[in-house]
Amino acid sequence: MLLLKPLLMTPKQAFLDQSYHTAITKVNTEVTAQQHRRKTFQAKNKHKMEFNIQNTEETSALAEVESNKFKTTGDIAFYRRQKRLLPGNSPYHALLDTLKLSSCKATLQLLNEENKVSLLLEVFALENHVIRIKVNELKPMKPRYEVPDVIVSEPVTQRLTVVSKDGLSFTLAAADGCTQVLVIAKPFRMEIQNHGEVSMCVNSLGYLYFEHLRKKSQSEGNTRESRQESKRKCDVETEKESEEDLGLWKEQFHEFIDIKVDGPTSVGLDFSLPGFEYIFGIPEHTENLRLKTTGQEDPYRLYNLDVFACKLHSRMGMYGSVPLLLAHKQNQTMGIFWLNASETLVDISLNTECKTSLSKTKKLKTDDDVLLRTDVRWMSESGIIDAFILMGPSAFDVFNQYSRLTGLQAFPPLFALGHHQCRYSYKDENDVKQVDAGFDMNDIPNDVIWLDIDHTEGKRYFTWDRTKFSRPREMQEYLRAKDRKLVVIIDPHVKVDKKYPFYCEAKSKKYFVMDKDGEEYQGSCWPGVSAYLDFTNPIVRNWYANKHGLDQYKDSTDILFVWNDMNEPSVFSGPELTMHKNAVHTGGWEHREMHNLYGFYQQWATAEGLIRRSGGMERPFVLTRSFFAGSQRYGAVWTGDNVAEWSYLKISIPMLLNLSITGISFCGADIGGFAQNPEPELLVRWYQAAAYQPFFRNHSNTETKRREPWLFGEDNTRIIRETIRERYALLPFWYTLFYMAHTKAEPVIRPLWVNFPEEVNTFAVDDEYMIGEALLVHPVTDAGVTEVNVLLPGKGELWYCLRTLQRFGGEQILHVSVTLDSVSIRLV
Repeated sequence: MLLLKPLLMTPKQAFLDQSYHTAITKVNTEVTAQQHRRKTFQAKNKHKMEFNIQNTEETSALAEVESNKFKTTGDIAFYRRQKRLLPGNSPYHALLDTLKLSSCKATLQLLNEENKVSLLLEVFALENHVIRIKVNELKPMKPRYEVPDVIVSEPVTQRLTVVSKDGLSFTLAAADGCTQVLVIAKPFRMEIQNHGEVSMCVNSLGYLYFEHLRKKSQSEGNTRESRQESKRKCDVETEKESEEDLGLWKEQFHEFIDIKVDGPTSVGLDFSLPGFEYIFGIPEHTENLRLKTTGQEDPYRLYNLDVFACKLHSRMGMYGSVPLLLAHKQNQTMGIFWLNASETLVDISLNTECKTSLSKTKKLKTDDDVLLRTDVRWMSESGIIDAFILMGPSAFDVFNQYSRLTGLQAFPPLFALGHHQCRYSYKDENDVKQVDAGFDMNDIPNDVIWLDIDHTEGKRYFTWDRTKFSRPREMQEYLRAKDRKLVVIIDPHVKVDKKYPFYCEAKSKKYFVMDKDGEEYQGSCWPGVSAYLDFTNPIVRNWYANKHGLDQYKDSTDILFVWNDMNEPSVFSGPELTMHKNAVHTGGWEHREMHNLYGFYQQWATAEGLIRRSGGMERPFVLTRSFFAGSQRYGAVWTGDNVAEWSYLKISIPMLLNLSITGISFCGADIGGFAQNPEPELLVRWYQAAAYQPFFRNHSNTETKRREPWLFGEDNTRIIRETIRERYALLPFWYTLFYMAHTKAEPVIRPLWVNFPEEVNTFAVDDEYMIGEALLVHPVTDAGVTEVNVLLPGKGELWYCLRTLQRFGGEQILHVSVTLDSVSIRLV
């Protein structure tokens, strides 16, 4: 059921009866005209378009994820080291007499009184109500990695001034008059205050952790030193761990040995959020919208991996990572953006505290002096600490603050918001034409046909298999004549082949990632032995972008767009099916420093290539599987290799919502599930859900039965047709919402609490959501149901059923009868 919430216009019925229905009539007319053009084209070319698609036999059942391919937290050395810390009694003290103020920041030295290593703390008050905290070594042996390119421009800063100071602490005030930062010397901690109230505490648990660069010859001493430090915080048993157990200079996982040239370099810090208990974000995980506390269980892992059919409700790393966490309570939303591209783990705990503990000024305890507090602990393998505190206070303020740092959602071309049809793989040109004709014959709108890896010559990207696709340009012109586009897959691995010009040119220019010994890094992927382009190098990105030009990509046309897959990067022969951490990128940086950026960089280069192809006149469309903060600037993301099961349909909703509120509005999940074969009811329900999600693509694995929407019986075809046509009827609405995302950072789809921030009963809801401000959707995600319960938020709100215009009041649970024809639950 879709419910419409009347907006802006008076009277409210006018909005429903005129604007909305006028838009639907207009787009339906356009869709009908488009279908007529395609039918006419089909009639003229009937002898070329005989429709003969046969269902393939299902060859195998889905294999479960082999858990031993991927690390558990016990296999991650830097996590084991950091978890040796127990809360309280931090060894770090702020040296107050080292405070320096400049026009853009405050700096202060932090001393570890146990190992006598000094750190440099930098505090910035950014324009738009953001506090930035950086911690680095005061005098590192060599520069430590700081994430480039994600922040779109140097943030505008405000001057900080000291408003109070004594021998124990000082308080800095931002020029906006709202924000103050209290720095307490011993042990070091910070309080971020807004209008006199403590909004966040930093290092209040004492988990600041910073492994300084050192020479290997000092390792034995440093191990002893580490044990001395741990006397206050470690069990006797863990003190007996050897240097090898701690993985300081070498770490082994199965047969893979990770030699660490720079030794241990992990960093960590805790943040406490008083009064907050609802936490969201840090995708990508197969988890509910509201993040769970980790306690003694696994932390949330941010490490981009090729995980086929990921286990549900898992915290293991998946295809992409956005290290942005949001916290919400009534009337306030905040965010923590942890700018680190190395492997990162996040612990979340819910605790209680006395309100008087939030200030150095003690007061008498009262009966209502206890409140909940969420503690968030970030742990990264390498780099520096670079954290942005997004002060809100509303969710939309946080979205705007984050977008000013990492950029806005790319504004997609209109066709990209339509229906996409994909399969691994459509076997040849005739197969493509038959599938294309099937949409016309069944009066089903479709904008894009996709080709997977088998369209290439032996998995050599930017080529065509001339046996299967002998006339690729003619095939594209055939699609163009019916206003359709083609998307082809281009993965980052490059087949090692001395007869492959693309490989030879990249090799001659030394454009590939190198191994630890200075040789070309090679691993196994779809083509066999493969090399991997170093997209972190701007020269390589420029070269790669130019390869998308019509003069270089032979037989491509301007209706061809790109799908970047396998770009975590996936390395079948590597540890955890990815690149070795000690592979080397341009500048001598190890892969461990920037692993989560690899897919971000490939999508960037691809989008730039498509923009250049059109001379900057057309917006690109690029879908990526791997992503990071800032990926929203370059296109779309999908949730990867899901499964044709009801549980995967259900989990797709919170997964997409968490992507949306962390900047990536253009997101979707494979309709019907990539793996296994959906029963007809599941496929219909998945279409009904996906039609009201941003990216709308049917995709399936090579071992599944064919899944074109007309292959499941006449009744199911009719329902799917109506569902897809409803999507097209709302294209003006979708297009407008993407414009708002592109200009104002407003998520296209969003959890109920974003629009109803004071209503606690909406905070954990993740089976229904808002599209923009006007449309509430509750997809049916269980088999055989005849009734669903829909929460209608909003005291005093009026909601209208999109189909019947029946009116309902807000602040109630609506019991709705459903049949298979019920195209989700939609209210406006």
